[in-house]
Amino acid sequence: MQNSVAFRYRWASWGDLNAFFGLMLDNVANLVLTVSLLVTVYRFPPTFALHYMIPGTAAGVLVGDLIYTWMAFRLARRSGRQDVTAMPLGLDTPSTFGMVFFVLGPAYLDATNRGLSAHQAAHAAWQIGIWATLTSGVFKLLCALAAGWIRRSVPRAGLLGSLAAIALVLISFLPLLEILRQPLVGLLSLGVILTTLVARVELPWRIPGALGALLLGGGLYYALRLLGAADAEPMIFSPAEALWPSAWLEAWRGGWLGAFAESLRYLPIVLPFALGTVVGGIDCTESAAAAGDEYHTGRIVAVEGLATVVAALCGGVIQTTPYIGHPAYKAMGGRAAYTLATALFVGSAGIVGYFAYMYLAIPKAAIYPMLVFIGLEISSQSFHATPARHYAAVALACVPAMAYLVAAFADRLLAAAGSEISALADRLLAHDLQTVRMLSGGFIITSLLWSAALAMLIDRRLLSAAGYLLAASACSLVGIIHSPYRGSPLALPWRLPQPLPAEAAAQEARRLVAAGRKVGLLFGPE
Repeated sequence: MQNSVAFRYRWASWGDLNAFFGLMLDNVANLVLTVSLLVTVYRFPPTFALHYMIPGTAAGVLVGDLIYTWMAFRLARRSGRQDVTAMPLGLDTPSTFGMVFFVLGPAYLDATNRGLSAHQAAHAAWQIGIWATLTSGVFKLLCALAAGWIRRSVPRAGLLGSLAAIALVLISFLPLLEILRQPLVGLLSLGVILTTLVARVELPWRIPGALGALLLGGGLYYALRLLGAADAEPMIFSPAEALWPSAWLEAWRGGWLGAFAESLRYLPIVLPFALGTVVGGIDCTESAAAAGDEYHTGRIVAVEGLATVVAALCGGVIQTTPYIGHPAYKAMGGRAAYTLATALFVGSAGIVGYFAYMYLAIPKAAIYPMLVFIGLEISSQSFHATPARHYAAVALACVPAMAYLVAAFADRLLAAAGSEISALADRLLAHDLQTVRMLSGGFIITSLLWSAALAMLIDRRLLSAAGYLLAASACSLVGIIHSPYRGSPLALPWRLPQPLPAEAAAQEARRLVAAGRKVGLLFGPE
């Protein structure tokens, strides 16, 4: 081994350029997705998201990737190796969807329904988002102390099955709709992504696949605009107004502390996402070790927790996580420069505010194929990292997610028509939609508990399976899962927020609890 005093780590190489574009565009896509979903689905004020939410979210990436860069230097000195590759860190894509659809969006709608203005409602949702992100970070810091025990105790099928469900139904499907709104641009970019990142076919001059997709798709989009064959994206705000944002500094005054009580209802949504990133961090550390870079598992998880806490304290609303691409970035020749460059670029984009220009300039159809790839990669990894005998449990986890997808579109359709399920003339359809709504309520928890129970059954661990099913019964009692109401509010069965819909008479909470207990009690001692 080389003398540690004389050793100089060659921390930058040409391979870092390819790795940088891959990691940077992953993070930019998640930032674009966060703002785009809030604006298009919930009519959230875009300038509020850019001034209050994006800077802190980007700060989490800045801190996390800087620490991972430093850890690469330490590992290189300790091992005396020049080819050490830094662990990549970025915004967690499942959590991006989860925070928008299950925390920020519902909190914003709830506030507007209480009569608050758009800005006031956005402010209330932001404060709840800070609490949710802070809770995730603290939870991950605690999990870093017990990373090994978590891995041994919780079935992979439960944790990864729920992630596979989110990846297929939300991360892959919803961006695909945006891609197909502009098929000439979107399908070209998607084709490049699938060819380079899935099929591993190199582009000429070794251009990174993500960059090639963006250049080709974006170039075609602007060429079509010049020819009048594509509509320009509406200019919903002036990007110059988003430069040097300072509103996010309000987070340091601690006004969000008063939203603690309101944030508690979202914990059943937030914590499974955080636990999923902990398991993902453990897996990423193992894959890095297999590629030759032995990082300390607990420290990798602790850094993602710390970066998430920093993001929250700066007003960020999306948690960070180690990315699964370490072996791929190492194969590209990446070392530590790519994480350093990503930290500085993404961090400055959010804090300086030039991300607003990127948001308006980058066609969504050209960058969303990256999200489709991430969804496919998470889904395939979920099966790959799960024992083959548990594949049925992973598949079962996807069923409640499909119910959520149907319910989401049905609710939007009914809302646009000013109607409700109970007003439908077709009673069979009304009952079917009500059942779908019930199954979709808290689907992440449902997916986790059902798939974990089935994995335990497959392993003949009957008492453990019963425990998961009884936990599901307890969750259904208060509406954490299987709520019959739109928005899935928490409530006790003897203190309902409103009368139970007639179509849900057979799905009353106590009946669901009784059904779950009966199934759970079928299983005797192990």
